[in-house]
Amino acid sequence: MAFATTLVFHFLLLAPILIYSSPVEDPELVVQEVQKCRFGYFHVVNNDYTHWQQYAIGGSSSPTIFSQGNRFLAPDDDDHKEITKHFDSSKGEWQNWNWRSEGDLMLNGAFFTPSGAGATSSTYAKASSMSARPPMLVASMTEGAGVLRCKKGYQCY
Repeated sequence: MAFATTLVFHFLLLAPILIYSSPVEDPELVVQEVQKCRFGYFHVVNNDYTHWQQYAIGGSSSPTIFSQGNRFLAPDDDDHKEITKHFDSSKGEWQNWNWRSEGDLMLNGAFFTPSGAGATSSTYAKASSMSARPPMLVASMTEGAGVLRCKKGYQCY
């Protein structure tokens, strides 16, 4: 019997981190794929978000998040169209966090709530780790992605 689960990618880092082409093997079994960023700089690039139920990118503790070249297909539920979720803070606090979307493809009413420094701020340079590909290519870029299967003494496949 298969059980629904929540995948949590919880990052607590002081160095820049790249979240790139993150697929889910069986989205029907995932209740919520969560990327929750804490502290530091995060470049979320060329991911395919198609099955979120609460939010796609979340954060707490004042992270800098640069979302670029992602494809966001919002669920049909009108209460869950927002991509971003700010944890453990008041609106007055999270409005100072640096969160930005650039070149993302937002479908079915998906929307990203930016905050903090403006789009031209050099703050995002620390969070940028690679050039994003156009979001229209994300589906083809991630279709063969998945978990590597490795066994000691053998080549991973």
